[in-house]
Amino acid sequence: MSEKFSRRDFLKLAGMGAATTAVLTGCGPASRYVKREPYQQMPEYNYNGQSTYYATTCRECAAGCGLVIRTIQGRAIKTEGNANHPLNLGKTCARGQATLHGLYNPNRVRGPIKHARGDRLYAKANDPFNDNFDDAEPNMSWDEALQTVADALTKYKPEEIGFLMGMAPDHLFDLVTDLANATGINAPVRFGALGMFESRATLSKAAETLFGEARMPFFDVGGAQVVLSFGANFLETWLSPVSYTRGFASLRQAETKMRGKLVQFEARMSATGGKADEWVPLRPGTEALVALAIGRLASEIRGGAMPRVFSSVDPIDVASKSGVKLEALEHIAAMFANSTGALAIPGGAALGQSNGLAVAEAVLALNALADNFGKPGGVYFSPLAPSQTEYQRPASAKEMQDFVQKMKDGKFKALFIHGVNPVFELPASMDFKGALANVEQVISFATFPDETAAEADFIFPDHHGLESWGYQRVVTGSDLPVLSGAQPVVAPYYDTRAAADVLISAAQLAGGSFAQALPFKDEVEFLRGKVSALMGEANGSFSAMDAVAFMASFQQFGGWWKMSDGRTAPSAADALNQNVKGDAAEFAGEGEFFFIPFVSPTLAEAGANKPWLQELPDPTTTVMWNTWLEMNPETAHELHIEYDDVVRVVSEAGAVELPVYVYPAIRPDTVAMPFGQGHTAYGRYAEGRGVNPADLFGGHFNEAGDLAFAGMKVKIEKTGKKRPLSRLESMMGVYGVGLGEEH
Repeated sequence: MSEKFSRRDFLKLAGMGAATTAVLTGCGPASRYVKREPYQQMPEYNYNGQSTYYATTCRECAAGCGLVIRTIQGRAIKTEGNANHPLNLGKTCARGQATLHGLYNPNRVRGPIKHARGDRLYAKANDPFNDNFDDAEPNMSWDEALQTVADALTKYKPEEIGFLMGMAPDHLFDLVTDLANATGINAPVRFGALGMFESRATLSKAAETLFGEARMPFFDVGGAQVVLSFGANFLETWLSPVSYTRGFASLRQAETKMRGKLVQFEARMSATGGKADEWVPLRPGTEALVALAIGRLASEIRGGAMPRVFSSVDPIDVASKSGVKLEALEHIAAMFANSTGALAIPGGAALGQSNGLAVAEAVLALNALADNFGKPGGVYFSPLAPSQTEYQRPASAKEMQDFVQKMKDGKFKALFIHGVNPVFELPASMDFKGALANVEQVISFATFPDETAAEADFIFPDHHGLESWGYQRVVTGSDLPVLSGAQPVVAPYYDTRAAADVLISAAQLAGGSFAQALPFKDEVEFLRGKVSALMGEANGSFSAMDAVAFMASFQQFGGWWKMSDGRTAPSAADALNQNVKGDAAEFAGEGEFFFIPFVSPTLAEAGANKPWLQELPDPTTTVMWNTWLEMNPETAHELHIEYDDVVRVVSEAGAVELPVYVYPAIRPDTVAMPFGQGHTAYGRYAEGRGVNPADLFGGHFNEAGDLAFAGMKVKIEKTGKKRPLSRLESMMGVYGVGLGEEH
């Protein structure tokens, strides 16, 4: 069969089912691109206006939502959710919609580069719409790049080789894990800023303490009647926001039950709090006390013996310490006690404090009181993904500090980095950038020129997610065990190469145990072997007669999942007999104000290089293209601060300057700042906008090892400068509050 057919013809064939794959494999492997270069100008005879759709997986966060991408003439033009995918059922968030802006980003790394650490990878221009950017040109061949990786694998001892990867438990993580198990190199470490703000280690540790298993809880918001959320911004970026948004819609709109209620406990109103029936602005650090007080009051309403976990708390004392009136606590406790579908969720800033573990335990104990484990509207253990035997969480901030210390001690001679930007995402106080100086060879697989890539010796760019093969395990958010599938919807636009292909080829060059560990022709052969292992599983979403046909269906449907509920019920035997410490959190620093950093619901940790997301107004302030400090009107009035006044925020670890947004939905003793801007690299759309609150984070952790990112107090200093914020609202504010008005 001739290979002279168009890229679009190939992609149309590759997305079809088992019969198509059988045809393709009869003419040559379906695993590679027949034509790698995209057309800059499509031949006239191909302008037929027909759309082709491909199922794949969203790579914008670690949730693993299924996507369907519409393409015309080999160009991806529209993103939608995969209606058959059990995690998101056809829905997407803004970041999923904006993934095309990553694919077409003008500052992508376009080929392998040998690089002097700290040098710019692209020129800075005054006009962000000027296309004459002097991007770093590829200066190596891929043969040289592969030999460089092979040399790094063989030059150093196995214990001197490290892999730092993103949060997603995907096929590349499995490949590197297999390599580590076979050769003795260090096991790959997964990390991401979202996991740090979600405090995943705290959630799993609390589950282990109360239920005996270190698993990820799943909270059935859609089946509940009353939901108490302690800091969990589950409608924004928390764990699996699309799944939880679907659950919230069911809470509000279910036809078979009364409209459910949401009560949000947080010092600063989030977008989730803005949709709640009641917002309770409690004093930061008192979330555990408030949860225990509600548990005691609810127990008294229900009658019977007082559970040990709630027995030592005094609701009157809690009301005084938390700033929540006793009447409000009694009202919420009665709502919780009298509901047949009560649910309590811990998350967000409530866990990012010195007592975060106690908060998680106290809130989970409320669910034991509600007796909702394994019941609709209650708490489950998230199902393990197909072929997964145990829950593997990403590294906590404390574990990352230990990792950085190993770097500083020179224990890593070669470090491979993929899917994460630790120079930007980790607290500046950890000094990851400085620690890189003690690593002899740093190799980045970055698709974009981010801060970490700028400190690497070599950049061997991976494909964009829409150009990539792969799979990803769904950790939480679905009731079914799910393995999401990914396939290229377009051929690679630049001279990039899949990181898995690079490692497989380099392992063959390295020989010995490395070649034996990865004896594959390419990435797709590795994938086919992993995916075809599911053929023997019962009750799957599809079946096939052979591995080739199974892989084709895996691509066609966007993954494979079991058709039976895989959630399990936590054991409630000892949950109410625990001795949870209800002490208020301790705060670092000598400032006057509690500091609440929160993940931008539009940008998250990696969206700042996408103009659609930069232009999307923040849901509570409507601010765009910048970072701001939220301050209560009363506080602003006392400090003689107005909208857009630039202030200096000082913590024990650092200081930043940024404009103020006067925000009435925050406590007067608290200020807040979004995380997502403040890049010093990452392309023309991201660099030089706003500040990074991680520059203020100190090295403090809770008992589970998660960062106490909300466990600081800061000082506010006026600078006398003014910097107008871009926002969609009027200058009087979306809440109609101007500084000259009475507050």
